[in-house]
Amino acid sequence: MIKPTKKKSVMKKNQAETLKLTIDKLDNDGIGLAAHNNKTAVVQGALPGETVVAEVEHTGRTHIFTSLRRVLRNSPQRTANLACKLEQNCLGCPLISMKYANQLQFKQHRVADALKQHGLLEAAEIPSVLPSDPPFGYRASAKLAFSRNREKVLIGLYKRGSHEVVDCPECPVHHPLINKIAAVVREEVQRQKISVYNPRHQRGLLRYLLIRVSPSSGKALVTFVSNFRDLQQLPKLGKWLMRRVPEVIGVHQNVNSSTGNVVLGEKTLKLHGLPDLIERIGDIRLRIAPEAFFQINTLQATRIYSLVRDWAKLSKNDTAIDLFCGIGGIALHLAKDAGQVEGIEYIDEAVRNASENARMNDLYNCRFFAGDAAEELHKHSGHKNLALISVNPPRKGCSEELLQTLCEVNPRQIIYVSCDPDSLCRDLKFLTENGYRIKQLQPVDMFPQTAHIETVVQLERNEL
Repeated sequence: MIKPTKKKSVMKKNQAETLKLTIDKLDNDGIGLAAHNNKTAVVQGALPGETVVAEVEHTGRTHIFTSLRRVLRNSPQRTANLACKLEQNCLGCPLISMKYANQLQFKQHRVADALKQHGLLEAAEIPSVLPSDPPFGYRASAKLAFSRNREKVLIGLYKRGSHEVVDCPECPVHHPLINKIAAVVREEVQRQKISVYNPRHQRGLLRYLLIRVSPSSGKALVTFVSNFRDLQQLPKLGKWLMRRVPEVIGVHQNVNSSTGNVVLGEKTLKLHGLPDLIERIGDIRLRIAPEAFFQINTLQATRIYSLVRDWAKLSKNDTAIDLFCGIGGIALHLAKDAGQVEGIEYIDEAVRNASENARMNDLYNCRFFAGDAAEELHKHSGHKNLALISVNPPRKGCSEELLQTLCEVNPRQIIYVSCDPDSLCRDLKFLTENGYRIKQLQPVDMFPQTAHIETVVQLERNEL
């Protein structure tokens, strides 16, 4: 007699835990936060007031990190249409599901909260954020990573917080020409079977694809970042690209054989076409090299540079100094009115670009110097009519040494362009405690669909 076998209850292995959460607020990065069992659950893509189902990815001592699975109750701030199919894979645009008007309100509150935290809220009126028009397709440059999934070539962005490349065939915030170029490159790399760099084995040719577009001219510059110098496959690929996409006016190769996360190596070679891109910002033309830093949203950059110039109200008797001047965007706008402008930047190549841009615009009252901002400011601050020092520092803001130097030099006014409200307000606190007062402030949305916000602040000496 055969005994019947008992059916064993089978548990699904690695079954993901899900949580039902009510979102309380967004953090400074635009990511939803909810309270759960005395911890904070982090849910990107969820908006305040929403009830959501989220899948647990990692539980820490104070936070639970999750991914959004369903929205059970929508916020009135949520857009009706899905703007990006890859939202939960890429995670690069945390506010993309929020209506644009609500994004601007969030960013205005972000600046107000930073000012309040530093005791400066009463010292500055906060106007509405200057919106970006359009709020999509505004990114004029992109650094895309190459990867391979079995035989499929991927060109896209790293998923936030990881080294996983998310293939982005139609990124909604990229200029349409960037998406067009990436599609042609993806197809041709696949067809020609060109090797893609594998970071684990440190082998393969293609690492990154850099695309810079001039929205004013509709032209583009492309740079292939490779693991080693190649004068066979990449010239052929570049020639094919220029034939398929006539808007591409130059193709370059940058060699980066390092094993770290740095995108660009030290050497860039021109393969085809022109050496750089000419962009028009207001009535200033800028020559932008493949590896040069320049603002991603050129329309909003134009508005910021014009705002700085309008607020400065310089005359031919005035001297201005532009710190962290880059390739000369702000300095050249100021030179239209000032008697003399000096730009200071720590990257030698950017200083060379700035000097070339001054000559191209017939602005011979500009001089540019390479070096540390505080040290160079000491050297070049002996002007009788120093009317303005403009500063546009990186996200970490100004060093205390530089802030002290600014106050010692004592210009008539300081215009501070910031990409981070927290470092900005920390520096404003120092300046307002050492002889300056805030005259006016203007937030500018440079990066729609993200939580980033630029702020322009004008300060003047107390005795004025």
